[in-house]
Amino acid sequence: MLDDAIVIVLAGGAGERLYPLTRERAKPAVYFGGPYRIIDFTLSNCINSGLRRIFIATQYKSLSLNRHIRMGWNVISEALGEFIEILPPQMRTGQRWYEGTADAVYQNLYSIVREAPTHLIVLSGDHVYKMDYGKMLRVHKERGAAATIATIEVRREDTARFGVVQADDDDRVVGFLEKPAPDTVGPGHAPVLASMGIYVFRMDVLTQALEADAASASHHDFGHDILPALIAQAPVVAYRFYDENKKAAKYWRDIGTLDAYYEANMDLCQVNPEFNLYDPDWPIRTAQPQAPPAKFVFADDWRRGEAIDSTISSGCIISGSRILGSVLCPNVRVHSFCHIEQSILLPGVRVGRHARIRCAIVDRDVFVPRGARIGFHPDEDRRRHTVTDRGIVVVTRDDAAYTEPIDEEALRLEAEADRRGTGS
Repeated sequence: MLDDAIVIVLAGGAGERLYPLTRERAKPAVYFGGPYRIIDFTLSNCINSGLRRIFIATQYKSLSLNRHIRMGWNVISEALGEFIEILPPQMRTGQRWYEGTADAVYQNLYSIVREAPTHLIVLSGDHVYKMDYGKMLRVHKERGAAATIATIEVRREDTARFGVVQADDDDRVVGFLEKPAPDTVGPGHAPVLASMGIYVFRMDVLTQALEADAASASHHDFGHDILPALIAQAPVVAYRFYDENKKAAKYWRDIGTLDAYYEANMDLCQVNPEFNLYDPDWPIRTAQPQAPPAKFVFADDWRRGEAIDSTISSGCIISGSRILGSVLCPNVRVHSFCHIEQSILLPGVRVGRHARIRCAIVDRDVFVPRGARIGFHPDEDRRRHTVTDRGIVVVTRDDAAYTEPIDEEALRLEAEADRRGTGS
């Protein structure tokens, strides 16, 4: 039975390592894979798992996220007791914002308790994966656990990025280390269990733990404080991640950096991507814009509108240009004689004629001037834009691309095309 559980999705993170993509939006609202936002994957998991009573705790620059939820997630029936409800900081427990993951839940205990759940499922809104939370909830109940932690195997050298779960042969949690150094988690090279930031709590146990934590000086965080304290007091179980993605390797991504975000998007352009967006048994929902189908125009000796190994969203128009291995979000317009390769163009991007873009992320509503060159001259790119450690160029609306000098060779080709009557 899922009726005795509700969900709270923690979606207030600033996503500092994804800056400048998070300058105007919270990390869960960042676009991913074309038409989607990152939070869509967690919410789709909820709906596909049969969980339809969902709170979303928001905080940082939440307007874009709020609008997305309002426009794209009205798939539930309030008449049947279902809801997807946004919970901004209400300062019920003091004049402060959310001060940690546990504090975000604590500050919303009033709203949660009013729904009288027996179990609370705590999720993060900024990971990409497929998971049936109902299966985890059933194991939680069968084991009589006070808390259950979803875990995935990671390499020992990566432990500094995760909370590490130490479990016995019966998957009873006996220790929890938040982001430990690799040499502190024991000898050997075998994988270790990492927390996925997905928890199921018995509500009575969690309420007591949150109240005790609120009265103490702590990080007010599940990994740092709540779980280590709870392990010594009540049965806590590790749940091994069962992937609904139907691939050989388990897929769970914390796309917390620009390079990780870029790589996860580029994977979607592969012939057989690691993450399957096309499984009808596990649909990924989102707010689809009211836009026409993607359109590709011109096929003559001078230009051809085409996209190869790419993900092209609705409302896009590719006018006599070539797109290779790229992700185009809705309503992108690429004018003639352009070449775009291994790049991500967010919604509303406009690319002027003869522009060339390579290994770049172009933020929403950016206008790339005709003849622009992005991703070809590292020193110039760093002077004008944000450039990641891997060399990915991130172009935003206030970058110097607006005033980038037009390429003279591009102007010559454009004038020649116009003389031949092929301009558009």
